[in-house]
Amino acid sequence: MQLYIANKNYSSWSLRSWLLLSELGIPFEERLVPFGEGSSWGEFRRFSPTGLVPCLVDGELTVWDSLAITEYLAETCPAVWPAAREARAWARSAAAEMHSGFIALRSRCPMNCGLHIAVSTPDEALHKDLARLEELWLEGLTRFGGPFLAGERFSAVDAFYAPVVFRVTNYRLPLTPHAQAYTERMLALPGMQQWLAAALKEPWREPGHEQECRQAGTLLADHREGATDEA
Repeated sequence: MQLYIANKNYSSWSLRSWLLLSELGIPFEERLVPFGEGSSWGEFRRFSPTGLVPCLVDGELTVWDSLAITEYLAETCPAVWPAAREARAWARSAAAEMHSGFIALRSRCPMNCGLHIAVSTPDEALHKDLARLEELWLEGLTRFGGPFLAGERFSAVDAFYAPVVFRVTNYRLPLTPHAQAYTERMLALPGMQQWLAAALKEPWREPGHEQECRQAGTLLADHREGATDEA
């Protein structure tokens, strides 16, 4: 299988599918196509019918959208979702909520693995998203016993919240100790460490993404190789 992704520094949607494949040990070939300045739709249309990433190609079959990729993988790899029916239903619901929700968190704090930014005073919408995030994480960790959201094993629901882990860390968003402990467990995963290391080495800087990130607050540090900005 080939997984098409964009820049690891920016692409939160790519991270979800990539981390799921990596952590579950499902063999795949990475195909990274960096964002171009402005729209990348035309370039991405060469492999993805929507012009978006991630996109999984398995022989003659193309699967686009991160949820569709997840369910496709689950057909041959049961470990994608929790084994218990109750945990599996909860995990699917939580993953779907991330897929379609948390708009304020995603728009006000774009993923950038290299930049550390102190967010300006969060508005009401961002406060609501953070409160719901805490509520959801605590429910999963308490209900299914942890250390992951739906039980003792990493599963697709954790992969869907992986970009949020980078966001709350890099934008210094306030978390309760319980939620902070979960972010630290996620950051320690081999796949997360591998993704972050590769992201920090990427040479590409897309002006639109960079501007969106810096508008979120005060730049504290840029940890990417070759960075010239100072906090």
